[in-house]
Amino acid sequence: MRHTWIYGLCLLLAACQSNIQVTEQSDIVSPMEREYADMVIPCNIAPLNFFLGIDDCEAIILIYGNHRVTALCDKGAAIPDVDEWKKLLSVAKGERVQVLHCLKTEQGWKAYRPFYIRVSADTIDPYLVYRLIPPGYEIWNEMGIYQRNLETFEEKPLLTNKQTGMNCMNCHSFCNYEPDKMMLHLRANHAGTLLINGDSKTKLDTRTEQTIAPLVYPYWHPGGKYIAYSVNDTKQLFHTNHQNRIEVMDLASDVVVYDVEKNRLLTTPPLFSEERFETFPAFSPDGSKLYFCTAARMSMPDEYNKVRYSLCSIEFNEAKGTFGQTVDTLFQADVQGKSASFPRVSPDGRFLMMTLSEYGNFSIWHQEADLWMIDLISGELKYPDALNSSSVESYHCWSSNSRWVVFSSRRGDGLYTRPYISYVDAEGTTHKPFVLPQQQGDYYQRSLYSYNIPEFVKDKVKVSGQQLAEEAIKKEALKVGPLLTTP
Repeated sequence: MRHTWIYGLCLLLAACQSNIQVTEQSDIVSPMEREYADMVIPCNIAPLNFFLGIDDCEAIILIYGNHRVTALCDKGAAIPDVDEWKKLLSVAKGERVQVLHCLKTEQGWKAYRPFYIRVSADTIDPYLVYRLIPPGYEIWNEMGIYQRNLETFEEKPLLTNKQTGMNCMNCHSFCNYEPDKMMLHLRANHAGTLLINGDSKTKLDTRTEQTIAPLVYPYWHPGGKYIAYSVNDTKQLFHTNHQNRIEVMDLASDVVVYDVEKNRLLTTPPLFSEERFETFPAFSPDGSKLYFCTAARMSMPDEYNKVRYSLCSIEFNEAKGTFGQTVDTLFQADVQGKSASFPRVSPDGRFLMMTLSEYGNFSIWHQEADLWMIDLISGELKYPDALNSSSVESYHCWSSNSRWVVFSSRRGDGLYTRPYISYVDAEGTTHKPFVLPQQQGDYYQRSLYSYNIPEFVKDKVKVSGQQLAEEAIKKEALKVGPLLTTP
């Protein structure tokens, strides 16, 4: 397309290594506008990656009042200097920042029509913890649990499987976003569950005679005394011609609660039934309810695509470690024609976010999987259009102040899962998400790892990888006590 330019604009803007004098301003919409315009970002986030393509002669200029930041395109993206970016965000809290997408021509620098992003005064939790793993189905090589400082580009491993005999590690989880109260599972070599509780480090053997498998999907009670888990007997089914490459199916599943102090498991018949599948537990922010997904048991794998999980809740008494008698249904799969997984309640208790797919519960491989929200005050089911794409959206985590959500998506290429972050206002309106910023513009084009289970954390995890590894490779593990079923 032939561009027409409006002449007369002259901005002399200094960057660390270059001066850009914009002499011509276009009324043409920038190719970046669709992805970035009206985006809301935290006031403490690391510099965004403004993807401009492969032309190294492009740049972006950010303007707020007298503050200007210039970034040249390098390896496909313009990434502002960290210090200059922080200064800009500190003065622009709650305000809009103008973005100029610039091109260098034989006549000099020219800019597309400006657009705006907004800097929220709501901060984001400073750390994100996730697993990095190559995409795969049955085998793995290198993987690890990593923590990323969201205010910078610093990333460090918590634990890698190079330290633990190249085994599998998964399902890391934190209590109330606190870095010193966490757990993760180890599979295959050195199997067990690592429980970090302040200065205490314990390896658990969670197999019992009453449960069908070791503990699986976790969620901490806000009081820190309990962790809800599912126990799942799962199998994989591979398609020869289907938009979803693989199915992960429950052959049987139940929900239990682990008493951290008394080293015992608790459950109740509605959570532990041979006639139904129960999975993906999550406590309410006040700890008085336990949410879970449940479906009628069917013949597997013959009826894999007929299994749909409803979202339910049951009361929980923290002091007594007992459950209520009534199960409430928030989302009825048979009525909605969808299947629920990964329920997560915002810390302010207002909204519940979950993943809905056509069937089943392991939605990370379902191309049709989308994020949905329930207003827990009105009961309204809402589709957050800004968060979803034509590919997979699955695991998600609220920030501790309920204003941000991080979620997993394969929208880039359908293969690799990347973490995206979106602002959610007090009324539940979601805003255009951005991918986790990286220090190199071509990082996501080069990386062969998927991001799994992104979890916000309030501070840096202090326990060292060496300490975790030493606990992990212990031959002796604390045997979890008996399963107690309350009426």
